[in-house]
Formats: sequence, C-alpha cells, structure tokens
Amino acid sequence: MSTQNATVLYDAPGPRARIRYAVAGVLGTLGIAALGWYAYSRLADAGQFSGDMWSVFEYTAVQQRILDGALATLKAFGLAAVFSVVFGTLLAAGRLSDHRWLRVPTTGVVEFFRAMPLLIMIFALYRAVFPAEPMWALVIGLTLYNGAVQAEIIRTGIQTLPRGQGEAAYALGMRKTQVMLSVLVPQAIRSMLPTIIGQLVVTLKDTSLGYIITYPELLYAGKLIASNTSTPDGYPYIPMVLVIAPIYIGLCLALTALAKWLEARGRRGANRRTSAAA
Repeated sequence: MSTQNATVLYDAPGPRARIRYAVAGVLGTLGIAALGWYAYSRLADAGQFSGDMWSVFEYTAVQQRILDGALATLKAFGLAAVFSVVFGTLLAAGRLSDHRWLRVPTTGVVEFFRAMPLLIMIFALYRAVFPAEPMWALVIGLTLYNGAVQAEIIRTGIQTLPRGQGEAAYALGMRKTQVMLSVLVPQAIRSMLPTIIGQLVVTLKDTSLGYIITYPELLYAGKLIASNTSTPDGYPYIPMVLVIAPIYIGLCLALTALAKWLEARGRRGANRRTSAAA
C-alpha cells in the first residue's frame, strides 16, 4: 500500500535522477566543507584560536559572569513565556467572542503587536516606560509580541476542535466564557502544544535583544567580557561568540526536546483513551 501511495504522489526517480541527486549531494557537502574551512582559516590567520584569546575563560570571575548572564536570560524568558501564553489565551478568547465590541478591538491588538518590530517595541518601552528597569522592558516587549503570535496559534487550535465539544458544553448550560476557558482553550493548548513551545523557542532566542537596552543577559555579558579583555591578538569577540552560541543552541534544543516529549506523551494518552473507549 505504501508503494502504491508513493507512486500516486510523485514519480519514483530513475537511475539518472538518482545519480544527479547523489552528485548534487556530494557537491553540496564539499561546498559546505570548503566554506567552513575558509572561515576557519581566516579566523586562524587573525589569531582567533590562539591561546591568549581563549585564556580568558580560565578565570572564575569570567565563568561566573557567563553563568549570571545565562541565568538572567532564563529569568527573562521564564517571565515572558508565562505572560505570553496567558496573554495569548485571553486574546484568542477575545478574537473568538460573539460580541463585536470585544472581537474587533482584540483583533486590532493582535494584528498591531504582530506587525510591530520587536526591537522597536522593546527599545520604546525601555526609553519611555522602564528607563531604570531594562528587564521589564524586555519581558513586556516579548510578552506583547509573542502573546499576539500565541493568540493566533491557540485560536487556530480552538477552531480545529470538533464542534461537538462546544455543543456538549452548551447543552450542560455553560456560558460562552465558561465553554471557552474551561473546555475549548485547554484542549486547544494541548493539541497545539508543540507549536506553542516552538514559539517559546523563538521567545528564548529573542531575549538576546536585551543587549540593546543593557539588560545583563548572556549576549550582553559576553560583550562586556570581550570588550574588557585585551590580548596581543586583539579582543576575544569571536571566541566569546563560539562559547555563547552553543549555550543558546543547547537551551533551544532542550525546549524542542520537551515539545517532542510532550507531543509523544499526549499521543500515547490519546491512544489509551481510544483503546479504553473501544
């Protein structure tokens, strides 16, 4: 059956096509390897891999500052993650409201914050509202932007639920607000959880924008360390990037793994419920 479906969807590649694909794969791999070697050679010629450039990471104070930056990043992310999901849930409920006076302005709020460049919003909040609290300028900016995106994710999840879910709740005498917040929204969040966490990964990466407003997150901490460390080969900006980037990547991969685990767990739970009902 799988072979028949495959032939219906697309034509199986012939011998020449397979050869072309193989050649393209080899050439692409060689091109990427050559580009990587060129970048490494240029950095090595500039002394970016010399011992003096990397000796800064041996100091306890530098290691502590990087750790503090990572913790500041996680603090801002944790607050923005919770606030954006709650804000997005409320916006999604408002967009699906039967009352025009609520639905129209809520739609305007969602579209406005989705269209507003995040960097501009964070900078404006810092200069106009939180000049002495860069963390809150970052958190509120991330909340407004990502909350608007989460609202669309949750709204889509609600609209894809079977109509019988809401109709059954109405038959029990529940009001629209109760149906939305007690029945539909929780199910939509569960069904869209991988997508929601995917957007949280974006939120985590966007915490690096706190660098612009001097919030001491990971990128800002790295910049301070590099700019205050002089070596015979210059300032260790590139080594600092090579240290900080894997930390960001590791945090994002951890969130992605969490999303996959939750998706697999939800699928197993759904299968058990289906088997019990049968």
